[in-house]
Amino acid sequence: QVQLVESGGGSVQAGGSLRLSCAVSGYTPSRYCMGWFRQAPGKEREGVAGIYSAMTSYDDSVKGRFTISQYNAKNTLYLQMNGLKPEDTATYYCAHGQYVVLGGDYCPPNRWVAGYWGQGTQVTVSS
Repeated sequence: QVQLVESGGGSVQAGGSLRLSCAVSGYTPSRYCMGWFRQAPGKEREGVAGIYSAMTSYDDSVKGRFTISQYNAKNTLYLQMNGLKPEDTATYYCAHGQYVVLGGDYCPPNRWVAGYWGQGTQVTVSS
């Protein structure tokens, strides 16, 4: 069992920044993906960023603006979000799942299956 607890959501104006955190506890296999997904009202959940060790992958919609990282000593996953846009408004979920490498990309968003989810944290960006 893996437990994931997100924090750090909130409301900001366009161009602002937020940092999301995800506290990870419980058993994790030696190889796994972790990442962030988001779901806007009326839309399907989509992958935003994935990470394995120090290797990261991003969806094109956030590349250059978002940074995923993890601090293993504290079992914490982060998502630094800069240059936020109104279209980034969504509930953001931390996820843990199968290990996937495709074409040199580790844990590419939307290409691996999450087995565990956090409860979600709301991010609202106003114009």
